[in-house]
Amino acid sequence: MRVGITGHRGLGAEVERRVRGMLDEAVSAYDAADLVGVSCIADGPDAWFAEAVVKRGGRLEVVIPATEYRDALPEWHRATYDALLRQASDVHRTGMDESTSEAHMAGSEVLVGLSDELLAVWDGKPARGFGGTADVVAYAERNGTTVRVLWPDGATR
Repeated sequence: MRVGITGHRGLGAEVERRVRGMLDEAVSAYDAADLVGVSCIADGPDAWFAEAVVKRGGRLEVVIPATEYRDALPEWHRATYDALLRQASDVHRTGMDESTSEAHMAGSEVLVGLSDELLAVWDGKPARGFGGTADVVAYAERNGTTVRVLWPDGATR
């Protein structure tokens, strides 16, 4: 089973704790021998999901939206990004250089195309900018990819 991830970044500590638990539970439901997690490994749900997949014994494939993507991530996250990237069994690139909203959406489109199912850490609200979680969910739904939304009851961002 090939499972992709999309989700809101910048979640508070309590929401993060709850989302991590939901992701661990979701990943545990898959047969580790057949699990391929697909992620852009950004800070937040992308990385938490990737960590859960690797911990469970699944394979990790990484989508890199742009050559400059890593440099656009928060400096505090780069060591985690690098560690996860080293564990990837395959890396997919969009061919774009600049880390823009368009590149991020292109990366998400590649990710959805590689996935049988998409986990979405999503509050159900419209995207705050092009390429946000809501846009990725809509793209997946338009393309027939199963979407499973994970969002803690009562949580806000």
